[in-house]
Amino acid sequence: MTRGAYDVPDAFDAGADAYDGLVSANPGYHDHLRLSAQRMQLPDEGRGLRLLDIGCGTGASTAALLEAAPHAEIIGVDGSAGMLEQARAKQWPDTVRFVHSRAEGLADAGVAGPFDGILAAYLVRNLSDPDPVLQTLRGLLRPGGVFAAHEYSVRDSAVARVTWNLVCAAIIIPSGKIRSGDAGLYRYLRTSVNDFDGATAFRERLQRNGFVDVRSETVSGWQRNIVHTFLAYAPR
Repeated sequence: MTRGAYDVPDAFDAGADAYDGLVSANPGYHDHLRLSAQRMQLPDEGRGLRLLDIGCGTGASTAALLEAAPHAEIIGVDGSAGMLEQARAKQWPDTVRFVHSRAEGLADAGVAGPFDGILAAYLVRNLSDPDPVLQTLRGLLRPGGVFAAHEYSVRDSAVARVTWNLVCAAIIIPSGKIRSGDAGLYRYLRTSVNDFDGATAFRERLQRNGFVDVRSETVSGWQRNIVHTFLAYAPR
């Protein structure tokens, strides 16, 4: 999960202690994660299912998956040891476990399929080369299994780009500096979102990497056309 010269897991290690407090101040952050997990339409409350939460961070996306599929086996994976430490300190049922690994090294970390569903929240944008990782994730899915990428994408909407940059300059970057003492991670966040695929381009990327039935939905409120759920499936 290294993007250029900026090592994202190392940056999250440094900001892990402040991360939960900062995202909790973001209206809709947890609701939107829960919405993406619900949009995966996991059957029967997850009974008999294996799910992967790739890029799980401090466990907010894991909690969203658990709420959508409380009876599933869930493996949360993240490249930041600091973020995983925060995740593991929370209360989880025995069906949830965490693995320290970058997205590029899942096999070496013993993370193996098949999975019935994979959630990647705020992950793909941070990958220096997303395509091999997307191909690996598709290969970890059962035939017909669902992949959901919960992600910021603003390139397709001028209003979204302006809103995103205003919110970053006025709120996210100053708040990040106050809470963590370093605004570097949050300046990176702003830039990485501006540089990431538009929603149309990312849907096309998923199709190029072998996923089928690709679609996306956004959220309501000021984050409309900023936060998206991208849904795609492994061929049957």
